[in-house]
Order: sequence, then C-alpha cells, then structure tokens
Amino acid sequence: MTLAAAALRELRAELAETPPVLLMQPTTLCNLDCSYCYLPERKVSRRMSPEVVRAVADGVRGWSRRHPVTVVWHGGEPLAVGPAYFRSLVEPFSPGEAYPVTHAVQTNAALIDEAWCELFATVPVRVAVSVDGPGDANAARVDWAGQPTLDRVISGIETLRRAGIPFNVIAVVADTSPGAATALYRFACELGCDGLGVNLAEKKGMFEGVPESYGDATAFWQELSACWQADPRIRVRELDHAYTYIREELAGAGTRRADRPVVPLPMVTWDGDYLPLGAELAGFRSPQHGSFTAGNVLQTPLATLAAHAHEVPWVAEALAGVANCRRACSYFTYCRGGQPANKYFETGRLDATETTFCHTSKINLLEGILRHAEHQHP
Repeated sequence: MTLAAAALRELRAELAETPPVLLMQPTTLCNLDCSYCYLPERKVSRRMSPEVVRAVADGVRGWSRRHPVTVVWHGGEPLAVGPAYFRSLVEPFSPGEAYPVTHAVQTNAALIDEAWCELFATVPVRVAVSVDGPGDANAARVDWAGQPTLDRVISGIETLRRAGIPFNVIAVVADTSPGAATALYRFACELGCDGLGVNLAEKKGMFEGVPESYGDATAFWQELSACWQADPRIRVRELDHAYTYIREELAGAGTRRADRPVVPLPMVTWDGDYLPLGAELAGFRSPQHGSFTAGNVLQTPLATLAAHAHEVPWVAEALAGVANCRRACSYFTYCRGGQPANKYFETGRLDATETTFCHTSKINLLEGILRHAEHQHP
C-alpha cells in the first residue's frame, strides 16, 4: 500500500459486513420507571410481531454461516411480554448453520419466577440482570408508583440461583465517590453472578445526565481494578476489554486493531426498523436525518439492509465520526471511535469526536488501571 493510499484509508471507516450480536426489542413497555432511563416509549405496550421475528430469523440464519451470532432481547423490559409470548419470539430462530445462534436477555429481574427459569433453561437463554448495587445505589430504579424495586429484583435473582441459572449483572453507576466501586463489586460477588458490567450514568435519550462534578471517574476505575485484582472471582466487562487492548498493544498488534472495520451492534425495533449501530437512537429523530433507521425488515431483507447500511446518510455521518476520532484522538486504538448515540445526544452530531462518555468510560478507565498498576508497582 502506498503512503497516499494509506492516508486515504485513514480518512474513512468501514463497517463490517455482518454483526456477531443483534439486539431485538420485543416490547417498548417497561415495568419500572428508572430515573436515568433513556427510552422514549417505555410506558406504552407495543409488541414485536411474529412477522418481524421471522424476517429477522431468516437473516440471522445467513449470518450464522459465517460466524456465531447472539440475539440479545433488550426492551423495554423483555419479560413484560410473558413467558409464552417470549418463547414464540425465540422459536423461529434456528440453532444456526455452520455456527451457533444463541440467545440472551437483559432484564430487571423483577418478573422472574419458576416459569421464566424453565424457559431460560430449555431454550436456552443467557441472563443479564440490571441492578445498580446495594441500598441507595439502587434508588433510581423505582416502579411507576415510585416505589423501590430492589427487594423484587433480589427475589428474582434468588429464583435464578435456586434453578441453577447463571447470570451476569449490569449496573448503572451515578456515584463514583470513594468506596462506591468497592461496594458495587462486593455486592455483585455476593449475588453470585458470573460477571459485572458497569455503565457510568451519561446524558442520553430522555436522560439529561448527572452533574459534571458527580465524582472522580479515574479514581472509581482504579478502585474497581484493585477490588478485582484482590478477589478476581467474577469477570468485569470493562476491565476485560481494557486488558485485552493492553495485551494487544504489548504484542505489537495495536495498528492491526485500529485498522479493523467497525463492528456493528445493530438493533431491530418492535416494528421491524433496523439500526445498524447506535441502538440507543431507536425511537428518536434528527432534524437533518429524520428517524434513525436504515430500513425495515418487513420491506427489505435483513441481509440487504446490513450490506447497504453504510450508504444511509446518518450511518455515513457516524462512520465519518469514527474516522475523525482516528485522526484526532490518541486513545482511538482502544475505544475505536466512541459511541454514535453519545455523540448525538451530547453534541447534536454523529461525526463529533470527544464526549463526556469518552472521558469517563474510556480514557478515565485506562488511566485508573494504570494508576492502580503504578500504585502496586511504584
């Protein structure tokens, strides 16, 4: 490759042809009213139809000829449709062609009972539970009557454990003050989960975000790194990602990492709209681009929508944002260009570069890990 060709390549970002993960929205409805929720229609019950599911299943079957595919059911609250309807949504998917098609669900766990556990075990479906920590750390997660829900969530988790269903935890963290990471990590370990994911609260969708002074994110990540290294009984998603990057850099593979195509994380909404990336943009409109969609699976085959997604103007703008990040940011090799939804909700554009999310959840994370390493090995 000539220098001119290499420079031209850096001016654009390419979208990988097929995704390893697909988000599906079985319903817009949620049984909770979390104060930080970004979803615009969570009080309305709209369900995904069998026609949408069959159209998606046909496309996913084709993807599974190339690599494994995980279908993640993500609402609203997916369990709000009930076990029988949920089973009918999952059944059209084949077990996969050359590679497996597997299923996962992101749930608040408040509705989990023995019937759900039977479904999780027989389909099977991997379970991730949304819960933010002990006591007041979970205060934002209330029902529509404003009542706390932690007891119901813990009851659902205990039902999972009695049935022998493994689960992960994903926590939204608004308090990054000293001790918060330790309390969260201990809470997750005591729940008996296999892994913990941490999303720092951020401005997105219907949620305006937390104050700029809500805490030192670098110190939070440093503390979480120390907790995990002292007692690595569960996986921490963010640390896994960061340490994978560090290992690749130490192995001299950083450039190859930067050159990889952008891996899409698409969503199919309840009515069949296809978003190839920026799933949190579902249900929102841009003054410039209109609805954030790249087409509908009831009108165009999923494989065609995926293959031509880069031609959709708002997707092209998001890919231009990735290219801008590559030129401007020294952390690009790690984060690979940020998140389109955060860029849009923070700046009003998809081709922006630096966001608050970049700092708190990417840059501060690496700085926290390095700070912990320096503290351990001065």
